[in-house]
Amino acid sequence: MQLMELQPGNKAVIRRLEGGRTVLSRLAARGFTPGAVITVLRSSDHGPLLVSLRGSRVALGRKEAAHIVVSFAENEKPAEAEATRPGKFSIALTGQPNVGKSSVFNLLTGLNQHVGNWSGKTIDCKIGGFNFKGAGFSVVDLPGTYSLTASSAEERMARDYIIKEHPELIVAVVNAATLERSLYLVAELLLLSVPMVVVLNMTDVAEQEGIQVEPKVLEAALGVPVVSMVAAKGSGLVDLEETILRMANHEISYQPKRPSILPAHQTVLDQLRGFIGTYVLPDYPEEWVALKLLEGDEELTGLMKSAMPAEAWENVHDLLYQHEDAILDIAGARYEWVDRIIRAAVVEPKVTRVGMTARLDRVLTHSFWGTLTLIAILGGVFWLTYKVGSPLQAWLSQLINLLALMIRSRWTQAPNWLVEFSAGGILGGIGMVLTFLPILIIFFAILGFMEDTGYMARAAYLSDRWMHMMGLHGKSFMPILLGFGCNVPAILGTRIIESRRARLLTTLLVPLVPCTARMAVITILAALFFGPSAFWIAWGLVGFSLLVLAGLGLVLHHFLFENEHVPFIMELPLYHLPNLRTIGMYVKDNVLGFLKKAGTTILVATLFVWALSYFPTGKVMTSYLSMVGKFLAPIGGWMGMPWPFFVALLTSFVAKENTVATLGVLYGNLNVLKTVMTPAAMLAFLVFQILFIPCVGTVAAIQQETKSWKWTAASVGMQLALSLGSAVAVYQIGRLL
Repeated sequence: MQLMELQPGNKAVIRRLEGGRTVLSRLAARGFTPGAVITVLRSSDHGPLLVSLRGSRVALGRKEAAHIVVSFAENEKPAEAEATRPGKFSIALTGQPNVGKSSVFNLLTGLNQHVGNWSGKTIDCKIGGFNFKGAGFSVVDLPGTYSLTASSAEERMARDYIIKEHPELIVAVVNAATLERSLYLVAELLLLSVPMVVVLNMTDVAEQEGIQVEPKVLEAALGVPVVSMVAAKGSGLVDLEETILRMANHEISYQPKRPSILPAHQTVLDQLRGFIGTYVLPDYPEEWVALKLLEGDEELTGLMKSAMPAEAWENVHDLLYQHEDAILDIAGARYEWVDRIIRAAVVEPKVTRVGMTARLDRVLTHSFWGTLTLIAILGGVFWLTYKVGSPLQAWLSQLINLLALMIRSRWTQAPNWLVEFSAGGILGGIGMVLTFLPILIIFFAILGFMEDTGYMARAAYLSDRWMHMMGLHGKSFMPILLGFGCNVPAILGTRIIESRRARLLTTLLVPLVPCTARMAVITILAALFFGPSAFWIAWGLVGFSLLVLAGLGLVLHHFLFENEHVPFIMELPLYHLPNLRTIGMYVKDNVLGFLKKAGTTILVATLFVWALSYFPTGKVMTSYLSMVGKFLAPIGGWMGMPWPFFVALLTSFVAKENTVATLGVLYGNLNVLKTVMTPAAMLAFLVFQILFIPCVGTVAAIQQETKSWKWTAASVGMQLALSLGSAVAVYQIGRLL
């Protein structure tokens, strides 16, 4: 039967996988191989399945589940298989997602780290260093990857760095609580020529689940050094540093016990190596390339095809075509190798393991109670963000205004343009943007807490059924949620999505999420326009923008992306106590990224718009910007708004809060705004504001992530059309009521 036919609580054994090589490779890398025991934990008619596999909880899209054929089995287990340095010593830190790799990196490097780019790549990675007993070490924190058969840009970067940049040591972090899953990547890394140290992390979480891992037995079974750690508590750091130093000084014998391919395909592997031997690209191990070709690795297949003559590649293609099922044998052999190690080094409870994670997930992954909990948590997030952050933001805003007033009052001898350049251009633009830092810090801290405890994966699982309607999956929920804080880091957050199509679609939708700056503008203007009804107007506008987001997602999915399916396979990590150091680093990186944008792209754009609003007369009402506003006045008539409101919208391209500042400059007193327009026009303006094109920082982020001015222009154009069309419709309908 198909996996989807199983009911929650049913246990079965995977018999075969159906589908193309890409599907088989993706499933096999996550542990879905013939002979593996799988248990369905949750299932619904529309959302993804939640299954237990190889000691982990995995969320699986329904279309992915359709490729898995299983049969019932009681207590059935998979069958056993047959039988002194110049410069700093370079370390590549790697591991699967949710193994605590970031905690290990932060523990090793402390504050001696920065975000950089590997030469020739645009994906950011963390780079740090540390000194131990007089020796210097550099560490590159590679993106998390489930296997070396990469399916995303980040995973390809992690693989290519190890192969092409020749680090002197690999530190592979594994999760002691889900060791069976974590060791799959180790099995692949052992096939490379780079020495390796295995970090057995999160042993405290394993103990909570009743699992005992013997580090020395694991070390003997792998043939590589193993260091036990609880990185979240700082435990095991000195042991890791000592082991790294000894490996650097060649004081530890390195004799890895590598997994081997099953005999059924050994002959095929040897034949394939003979075909490609003279054409393998530099830096790539020949046997490893042959294995990846058998596994159906798309990137390496393309590289080898372009490197080989057509007639030579034809032999390779024919051999691969005859053995499309080789990926299952290869992955199966690795998991059998893992099983032997697990049996030797791990003691699991004899009674069925029902730890903290299983108990919590009975509620937190439930379709009804889990959704209610998610809504309550999100409500609490926004309540706390605005309850604590808004007063701080208001205080900073007053401070900026005071500084601007001091400049205008004391720089009496300076040229007027310089005074306004400083007070109105720099402080009025960048200064106002920086006032939102308290809100962003709180928001990022809460998101970091949710991510580090393991709850964010549950949020993605629960939201998948709604994301799926737009051609997305639950992973798109995270950057969309982040967009409520700021659209810039939300756009950057789409990197967690493997599929380029899903990443692009999410990027196009994120700017429709009302960020803190938009919400601040809506809150202020709604209060001015509608008084006691402002609360309901503001939340109605937020709901309306999210409906527009969902509608646009449906349209783009069905017409632009032709209903292309996005695969959804995501591990649900065990719940654990958060690491405050890791959360702090997460907040720091995101805030610094925001400040970098504010100090570069946003600053330039701010000063450009300020110049348009100041020259040639020094007054906004007779500036170049006002000329543009007056030119667009006929369009404003469709919405019942005078041209100064259009000018205010144009200045919001720099920073959304500029809308209020510009209206204050143009009208002198914001209280007169409600006398300028009718209620229908006021509502139309608010609709225009919440759907209007994003700020310049977000546009820059879109171009950076898509690497396409075409898609950037398409994003801006779509929002301009949506905001204009919606505002006109609201005004025209409002006039009739």
